[in-house]
Amino acid sequence: MMNSQALEVVEKLTSEGFQAFIVGGSIRDLLLNRVPKDFDVATNANPIQIKSLFDRARIIGRRFQIVHVKLNKQIIEVTTFRSNNKDLFNEQRIRTKNGMLTRDNVFGSLTDDSIRRDLSVNAFYYDPHDNTITDFTNGFSDLREGIIRIIGDPATRYREDPLRLLRVVRFAAKLNFLIDSSTRAPIKQHGKDLKQISAPRLFDESLKLFMSGHGLKTFELLNEFDLLRHIFPTLFDNIDSNDLHLKIIQKALTNTDSRVENKQRVTPAFIFAAFLWPEVQSNAKVLHSQGKSVRQALEDAAERAIACQIRITAIPKRFTLSMRQIWSLQISLEKNIGARAHRLIHNPRFRAAYDFVLLREQAGENLNGLGDWWTKYQTSDEKIQRKMISTRKQQHRRKC
Repeated sequence: MMNSQALEVVEKLTSEGFQAFIVGGSIRDLLLNRVPKDFDVATNANPIQIKSLFDRARIIGRRFQIVHVKLNKQIIEVTTFRSNNKDLFNEQRIRTKNGMLTRDNVFGSLTDDSIRRDLSVNAFYYDPHDNTITDFTNGFSDLREGIIRIIGDPATRYREDPLRLLRVVRFAAKLNFLIDSSTRAPIKQHGKDLKQISAPRLFDESLKLFMSGHGLKTFELLNEFDLLRHIFPTLFDNIDSNDLHLKIIQKALTNTDSRVENKQRVTPAFIFAAFLWPEVQSNAKVLHSQGKSVRQALEDAAERAIACQIRITAIPKRFTLSMRQIWSLQISLEKNIGARAHRLIHNPRFRAAYDFVLLREQAGENLNGLGDWWTKYQTSDEKIQRKMISTRKQQHRRKC
């Protein structure tokens, strides 16, 4: 079903004499009988002209100027047709020596714009006035055949914006499409170019990669194309030598995919905690062997892992704090004796930490029935809880 706010934006622009179309992924999804997540509009009006037509609109972005139009609490993203003139470089189009576009605000025609889009299946233009869809790039054919294909020369398009490497993988996983042979051929070669992407932009893309309900398939494709090492280098080093670590990541992604499908809440903190756990666990063991306490070793290892990762994907502090708490509570949950057990279940991060224990056990890590103990403790009455704690104390004394 077409979005009424997007239709309103198109109507306003066309009534003022501009061309305007509903574009991209929303049209693709409707053609595939999927529910679009959002609706975008493309027009020949420039950003200042667009902004002047709507009461609540703002221009965002420096690399690519976009206008966010807010209607009835919904934001419609409106972009101006972009030029395909590869020879025109000025203050509005700037390219690095490696070929990456750091600014591209040269505007053009409708046909120019279609060629500037990244994937053929994302380059549809819907005109609500005559109910037609224009396809300049054989997108209909690729959609029917289940093909992800870069528009233009793949190597050039990857150099212009290395994030397209991840978008190709993400849409192949999301749509369960095959990647065109010419599109896939240069992917491994250009993986190193991902280091040119800013850490905030790469974090935003990582959320789309792993938290859209197709995380496991995406992870497998990233591994296949050797892109994982450029996003999570320490994870790549650890899973390469430890099957248990790989299983933890796979279980975390499987669980997240399931929660997304069931419309349950998911948080980046849990996924990133799982991704960095192999490094944290490995380094904590080394630090503990050097004389640090178990908890101090874990905290120092966590600090090191997060400091390295945020230089690549700028994980916001609210998530890194949650990650630290999830990891720290792994120790607390193991020492579940006395009144501590009752206090722990009221900790705001208890549920995430408990789920993390279950995740580790599902992956095959032996935690001596820790997850089962906490499962029973949460569902038992006070009398049984006291008995469980008493038994746990005795086991703890014997262990000591």
